[in-house]
Amino acid sequence: MEALDRAWRLWVGIILAGMVVTACVLGFVVVPLVQGGGPGFDAFTAICRAIGINLAPREAPRAAAPAQPASGVAWNSKTFGALAHGDKAAGAKFAQDTCIACHAPDGPPPDPSIPRLAGQSSFAIYKQLQDFKSSTRINEIMSGLAKAMTDTQIADVAAYYSSLARLDLDARHPAFAGPEIEALVERGDATRGVPPCASCHAATSGGPIETPTLTGQSPQYVAAALKDFAEGQRRNDIYGRMRGIAAKLTPAEMTLLGDYYTTPH
Repeated sequence: MEALDRAWRLWVGIILAGMVVTACVLGFVVVPLVQGGGPGFDAFTAICRAIGINLAPREAPRAAAPAQPASGVAWNSKTFGALAHGDKAAGAKFAQDTCIACHAPDGPPPDPSIPRLAGQSSFAIYKQLQDFKSSTRINEIMSGLAKAMTDTQIADVAAYYSSLARLDLDARHPAFAGPEIEALVERGDATRGVPPCASCHAATSGGPIETPTLTGQSPQYVAAALKDFAEGQRRNDIYGRMRGIAAKLTPAEMTLLGDYYTTPH
């Protein structure tokens, strides 16, 4: 019995010693290696945290690159005043000379990659043109055109296109895209943190003021816009709202959402 007791004590001692050694290796080697090189931490701070001493981390290094705004548009009294005084007649003349080859006042655009502007929100048109002008949104054609426009011309064009008739604006009879997509539009997907599309893009929703109307756009345009947001090719969404949402969608869902918002003919 005495020999058996000595053997058990030996094994218990070995196990305890192994636990102490393992704890020391984790606390004084592994943790400092993992955390010590991270922003705001050095090896000494990591070791102290491992034994329960919570030291304030050193100041994290600051990025050298200047911050780039998602948009230069500020929704203030000056902006609202410019939109309120937008001249539809002047906007129609400017559009006749510059825009209607791509953005027809009635009917779909000649190319499905071009957005339909007739009946679009004036706030959405104004913001996108201003973003093209400031290069926070880039397009081979639109960037150059918008840079040549004055703020008054942008407000006039926004007033003109927003005044035009648009069929099925409320998406009461959308193209059928399946019950899963309808659920995504109406209820979102809480498991992925995806809010319902209708919370911003419905006719009477409470989304950001610059939220565009999607009904009537071509499915190719909607799907391409979602893809650009998901991949970070388009970055002019305030607070990265659309980038965060689109990144959680599958390519098939992007395509079907384009189908959902297509006005039937």
